[in-house]
Amino acid sequence: MTNAPLLLQTQDLHFRFGSRPILHGVNLRVPPGSIYGFLGPNGAGKSTTMRLLLGLLQPTAGTVQLFGHDLARHRVALLSRVGALIENPSLYDHLTGRENVDATRRLRGLPAHRTADVLALVGLSEAADRPAREYSLGMRQRLGLALALLPDPDLLLLDEPTNGLDPSGIMEMRGLLERLRQEHGKTILLSSHLISEIEKIATHVGVIQQGRLVFQGALPELRQLRTGQEQLVLETESADTCRNLLPRLLADATVTGPGTLRLPGRAPAQVADLAAALVAAGQPIYGLRQEQPSLEETFLQLTETSIAS
Repeated sequence: MTNAPLLLQTQDLHFRFGSRPILHGVNLRVPPGSIYGFLGPNGAGKSTTMRLLLGLLQPTAGTVQLFGHDLARHRVALLSRVGALIENPSLYDHLTGRENVDATRRLRGLPAHRTADVLALVGLSEAADRPAREYSLGMRQRLGLALALLPDPDLLLLDEPTNGLDPSGIMEMRGLLERLRQEHGKTILLSSHLISEIEKIATHVGVIQQGRLVFQGALPELRQLRTGQEQLVLETESADTCRNLLPRLLADATVTGPGTLRLPGRAPAQVADLAAALVAAGQPIYGLRQEQPSLEETFLQLTETSIAS
């Protein structure tokens, strides 16, 4: 992914729950300054991996390294540089937002100014004196993130932080995470099952399915998987007539509608030849375009291939 020193990595990470294997040789590589989108369907192993990264579970085999050091040997020192939001934040609903943050700050022995600092960072200064029970789900998630930011961590581990949020709350969280990376130098590992959301924010991506990492790389590398999977879509009056008139040019075409044909992608010169042949045969062209599979389709292909194998 990069030649830069890694902020977080796992080596051949395995985990079993009783006799049931959950993770199989996961090798995460998270470079500094990245937003690493950790993608996978529900039940793929994302949350288990996150708990292993935080030392909440112990691996059956393999290691977790944070900041170049073994988590098992230096757990307390290393986790002091990590902030986490796993599932829904644990809040005291009868306390205000400020009181929730201040209680955690005191327990951690952090300076008093950190309470106001993190509330401002997540955009809750004006709502700080309202009881947490009055907060929307998006505000509660941001308050949870404020708690994670209290020690000014170098690394944030966030498990499905936009889960259940409405579109406005998702946009707010996305903007906040981008600012944390760009303006405050945070590295963020963000788990999600929504590739459409990860695409908007991540710099790097790992895809896990059935406990196996089936892809890892920079976001452009995931997009490049679509290269060679393009399709040429021809819209005309009669798909069957075109196939009958031009059997050589349309031998590998699939009829997907009365007037629609899909072919493997073509070079521009080949597209021009096909268009000329259709016109010469007296067939109207209503549309002729190259299409690439969406990232969602690429993601599904990766996970389906993993299941099949």
